This record gives sequence, structure tokens and C-alpha cells, in this order.
Amino acid sequence: MFSLVRSCIKTLKKIKKLLIIVQRSNGDVLLSLSLINTLYKYYQHPQIDLLVNDDTLAIAKLLPNINFIHQFSYQKKHDNRWQQERGLVKSIFKKYDLSINLTASDRSVLYALLASKKSISAVEQNNKKSWWKKIFLTHIYYFDSTKHILLNNSQPLNILKIEHDNIQQSPNIADSVVANIQNKLNKANIKNFIIFHPSAQYNYKIYPTHLRNELLTHLNALGLPILVTGCNNQIDTEIKATIPNLNNIFNWIGETTLEEYFALSQLSLAYIGMDTLNMHISAGQNKRIFAIYGPTKLSMWSPWSNVLKASATQDKPKQTYGNVTIFQADMPCVACYKAGCDDQHGKSDCLDRIDPLLVFNEIKDWYQNVKL
Repeated sequence: MFSLVRSCIKTLKKIKKLLIIVQRSNGDVLLSLSLINTLYKYYQHPQIDLLVNDDTLAIAKLLPNINFIHQFSYQKKHDNRWQQERGLVKSIFKKYDLSINLTASDRSVLYALLASKKSISAVEQNNKKSWWKKIFLTHIYYFDSTKHILLNNSQPLNILKIEHDNIQQSPNIADSVVANIQNKLNKANIKNFIIFHPSAQYNYKIYPTHLRNELLTHLNALGLPILVTGCNNQIDTEIKATIPNLNNIFNWIGETTLEEYFALSQLSLAYIGMDTLNMHISAGQNKRIFAIYGPTKLSMWSPWSNVLKASATQDKPKQTYGNVTIFQADMPCVACYKAGCDDQHGKSDCLDRIDPLLVFNEIKDWYQNVKL
């Protein structure tokens, strides 16, 4: 048995074509970058392809060292499921030396099995769901929701016995994009600034309007430009209309592309806002982070601190580790891990219980000690 495992690992050292499957959210795709870069270096510049959901394509396109991106669409699944499946299977079938699947769903595991004879995949700890996966996959690891997603995504490297450090990496943004953003800041006469990101993918993660505006009013008193950011989707557009008109509050919602946002974040002093992709972008850039959390599970989805190579593991009304401060409600149900109190993407009462003044005082204390 030992010789068989050793032989398998030795075979996996001759990898030239890899498929990495990440069928989850934008944050999962971003936080696969450290794995991708490590594999690219270790296997001496192999061809690495991705398979992602089409709603994460924008972030996937920014990742370096990627040859091609296969897309899965839930809309196409609804319209003509089997046509999409046939096309995807045809495009990946036995095309790779190794497939690595970072999500434990049945579909993504099947893609991994079809793409290569050698496969590594996350699986559920529940044996009723994962028994068949354990039989057919070359290597498995348990998807552990008590560990940060960055650590979960490094498990394939542990299986392959590839040395790595637990650092969240960030894509390199083109100098021309950084220059464009710098020019826009210059035109607005903005030098040092803080990003305030009020939105998230789902409404149940968003700080209530009246509390958000109270916090912005406090932040305005710092005398420092606060850039409110967001995209052009319905949630962000609705928020844009509610942002108060204050001297030091700049409403930039809908005014940057995703790549430009990376550049903007890179030039910022700090991030204030919700637990969403933008927060993880700031974490990868080692920015000072002040994050407002509702029902999200911290052990898996808190901002990763490269300073400490750690994340939050316990729920607390306020906690700071490394360059990160997290605010949660002081309620016995926090964090419930539900999609809102009704678990149907409704309202999260816990977000109503986070005092804007508490958040502001923490930011003010930090800012007073920043050497600009």
C-alpha cells in the first residue's frame, strides 16, 4: 500500500496540464490564487485551466497563470441542461494530467473524474454523501467549515507534498489601470482615502440604511476622503441613491470596473464595509480592515490576516487580530450561518444591533495613529 501511494505521488510530479474546479462564489475563486500560483511554480509553468460558474468569470479573468476558463451557467442549466453538460464534458474529457476540485458538490466531483485519471477533490464528511467519491477519486480531503477557505484550498498542496506558505495572494493589476485610477483620484483632488463598501452579494449581509448613514456621518468628521464603492447591479444602484451628500463622502458606486477596484483598493489606506469579495481583496493587499458581519461563519469566511497567517475563530462583538477588526452583534444567535433570520435571504436582525458609533470609534482610534 505504501509503495502504491509513493508511486502515485511520483506520477503526479510529471504534471503538464491541470484543471482546477471552483464552483462556488467570487471569494472562493479569488482565494484559489495561492494554490494556482504555487502549482504553477512547482510544476514549472504547466497549462492550468479553470472551471468556474459564469457569475464568477470577472474575477477568474484577473487571476494570473490561467490558460483557459471553462464556464458553467445556471441559466443554461435551466434552459437546456443536457446540452450544456455535453459541451462541458466534451471540452474537458480526459484532457488533463490532474484535476483538482475545491468544491464538494456531486457535479464538480464528476467533472474532476471525467477530466483526468488523477483527481484530487474536497468531499463532505457525511459518508452518505461522499462514499462513492472516496471510491473513484484518486485523493480526497474533507471540506472543513471550521477552517478558513484559504486553508481548505491548500489541502491539495498538502496531499501533493508541495511546500507552501499560508499567505493570501492578490492578482497583479496592470500599471495602466493603476495609472488611470490615480489620474481619476488626482482630478477629484483625493490623495489619502479610505474605502467604504456598503453592499454585498445578498441583502441579508448588508448594514441597514439608517445605521450606514449614521456611520458615514461620523466618518465624514474625520476630514479624510471616504470613497463609497460598488458596481452597477440592482442592490448597489439602490444603495447609491441613499448615500448622504457630505463634504468628505465621495459616491463612486458604479464608477469602477472590477480590475479598477483592485487598483483603487491597492491605493487606499483601509477598508470599511461588509463581508464580501471586496473585503477579501483588501485582505490580500494587507490593508487595514474594519468589517461588519451578520450571520456569516467567521471560521471560514473572516478576512485572512497575512500578518498573523490566521483568521477569526470565535464570535465576539468586537475583535482585532493583526490588521483586521470585525464587528458583530452581541446576541446569543450570532453567528447562525443562515441566509437571514428566515434563512430565505430575508432580513438579518443582528445587523441592526451593531452600533455605528462603536465602529466609528475604532476607526478613529486607528486613524489618529496612522502616519501619513
